[in-house]
Amino acid sequence: MENKKKKQDKPKYNMWQNTCYMLKVAADYKPSVLFTCLLLAALNIADNLISLFISPTILGKIENAALLHNVILTILIFILAQMTINSLKVYIESFSGYSYVMIRAQYLMGKWLNKQLTTSYCNLENQQVQKLIEKSKNALHNNMSATEVIWNTFIQIVKNIGGFIIYLIMLTYIDPVIALICIITSLISYFATNHINSWRWRHREEEAQYSHPISYINQKSQDYTLAKDIRIFQMRPWIDEIYKKFLTLYQSLIRREKKITIWANILDAFLALIRNGIAYAYLLNLVFTDEFSASQFLLYFSAVGGFNNWISGILENFNTLHNQSLDISVMREFFEYPEPFKFEDGKPLHEKDLDKYEIEFKNVSFQYPSTDNYTLKNINLKIKNGEKLAIVGLNGAGKTTLTRLAIGLYDPTEGEILLNGKDIRQYNRQDYYKLFSAVGQQFSQLESSITINIAQTEDNIDIKRIKKCIHLAGLTKKIEKLPNKYDTNIGKKVYEDGIELSGGETQRFMLARALYKNAPMMILDEPTAALDPIAENDIYNKYNELTKGKTSIYISHRLASTRFCDRIIFLKDGEIAEEGTHSELLKNGGGYADLFHIQSKYYKEGVVF
Repeated sequence: MENKKKKQDKPKYNMWQNTCYMLKVAADYKPSVLFTCLLLAALNIADNLISLFISPTILGKIENAALLHNVILTILIFILAQMTINSLKVYIESFSGYSYVMIRAQYLMGKWLNKQLTTSYCNLENQQVQKLIEKSKNALHNNMSATEVIWNTFIQIVKNIGGFIIYLIMLTYIDPVIALICIITSLISYFATNHINSWRWRHREEEAQYSHPISYINQKSQDYTLAKDIRIFQMRPWIDEIYKKFLTLYQSLIRREKKITIWANILDAFLALIRNGIAYAYLLNLVFTDEFSASQFLLYFSAVGGFNNWISGILENFNTLHNQSLDISVMREFFEYPEPFKFEDGKPLHEKDLDKYEIEFKNVSFQYPSTDNYTLKNINLKIKNGEKLAIVGLNGAGKTTLTRLAIGLYDPTEGEILLNGKDIRQYNRQDYYKLFSAVGQQFSQLESSITINIAQTEDNIDIKRIKKCIHLAGLTKKIEKLPNKYDTNIGKKVYEDGIELSGGETQRFMLARALYKNAPMMILDEPTAALDPIAENDIYNKYNELTKGKTSIYISHRLASTRFCDRIIFLKDGEIAEEGTHSELLKNGGGYADLFHIQSKYYKEGVVF
C-alpha cells in the first residue's frame, strides 16, 4: 500500500521533462525567448564580475602607488561598463516580459481553455479531471504563475552555473580543497532541503480536498443568479460556516507545512556556517603568512562568498524549478488526459451523406461513474428519420440521460448506439454533434448581443434567419421594444446597458438559438417548463412548424403536451415500460394512463394549490 501511494504521489513528468517541454514551447512559439534568456544571463554574470573586481583592482593600484588619474580612470571604466550592462538589461527585460506573457496567456492558456471546451463531456463530470483543472490554474492564471516566471528561473540557473564555473576556476587556483568543501556542503543542503520542501506536493490531494470547496464557495457566492436565494433564505451564515470550516482545515495544513520546512532552513544555515568558516580561516592564514596581498585577500574573500552564493543560487533555483515543474506537470496531465471519444482521429461525417438517417439504441445500459445502480437498462429503441418522439416518465426515470446518450455526450456502459447501422463511437464526435440542436433544462448564454447569442458566432450572421427564429420562439414583440433591438446586450456583468431576461423569455431565447442552428435533429428537454399556460400553448401550436423536416425528441412531465408526437416512450426505473401514441397508451390503461389521469384531474376539478 505504501509503495502504491508513493507511486501515486510522484508527478507524471519530472523536472527535466518539463524543462524540455517549456523550452520546446518557446522554440516553436516564441524562439526569441531562448536568445534573450541566454543574453540576460550573460549580462548578469558580467555585472557580477565587474562588482567582484572593481574594489580589489582599485586597491591594487593604490598598493602599487599608481597615479591619481590612473585610479580615477579605472573607476570610470568600471562605472561605464556597469552602466552599459545595466542599461542593456533594462532594455531587454522591458520587451522580453511581453514574450513570457504571450507564451503563458495566449499559447498555453489558449490550449488549457481549448481542452476544457472540447474535451469529452463525460470528462468534465470526472472528479479527477475537475481536480486537474483546478490545480492547473496555478500554472497559468496570473503573472506569478509557473509558466511565466519559469523563464526568470532559467535565466538565474544559467547565470549561477556560469558564475559557478568562473569562480570554481578562481578558487581551484588557490586550493581545490576549499572549492570541494563548498560544493559538498552545498549539495548535502540541497538534497536534504529538497526532500523537506516537497512535503506539500506529497500532500497535494489533501490540499485539494480543502482548496476545491473554498474555490467553489467563492465562485457561488459571487454568482448573480444566487443573490436572491442567499438573501431570501438567509444562506449567508450557512455559507460562511462552511467556508470557515474548510479555510480552517486549509490553514492547518499550511501550518503543518511551515513546521516541516523550518528544519530545512536550520539545516541550510548550519552547513553554510561550516563551509564559510573553513574557507575564511584558510584565507586569513594566507594573509598572515604574507602569501596574499590586501587586494588579493579582498578579491578571494569576495570570491568565496560569491562562490557559495553561486552554489546556493543554483540549488535554490533548481528547488524553484522543481516546484514550478510540479504545476507544469499537472497542466500537462490535463492537456494529455485521455479522451474516451474520437475527434480528429474519428471518421468524418458529411452532411450530404445524412439526408436520411436513423438512430438506434441496441441493448443499451448506462451507469454513471461511482454509482452502483444503472440509470438505463437494456434499452432497445429506433428513432426514425423525421419522427417526432416523446419521452415521458417520473423524475429519475432516465429521460435526460437517454437524450444525452443519443446526442453523444455519453457512451453507453453496455450495448451500442448506431447511426444508420454504424456505431457512433467510430465517428468524429464533433461532426456527430452537428446533427443536433437542443433546448435543455439548464440555460447557457454569454454576455453578448442577442444576435451573437442566437447565432453563436460573430461571422456571417444571417439576420433574416435570426428574426424568423425569434418570431417562431415568440420573442419578436419583446425584442422590437428594446432601444437597440437585436443588438441589445444580454447580462449586466460585462455591459452596463445589458438586459436580464425572465425565465420564460430565456427559455424562448434558447429555442430560437436551437432553431437557428438548423440541425436535422432537435432535442427539447422540458422546453416549456418556465412558460405560462398561454405561452406554453403557443409553443404547442407551433410545434409542427418548429420541427418541420426534422427529427425531434420531446421530453416532458406534462403528458398532455405529448399528444402531437408520432410516438411516446414511457420510461420507468430506467426501462421502456410502454410505447405507442397518446391515444393508444391511454387505451392500454397502464402507467402512462394512470399518470395522465392524475395530472388531468387537477384541471378538471379546479383544485387550487
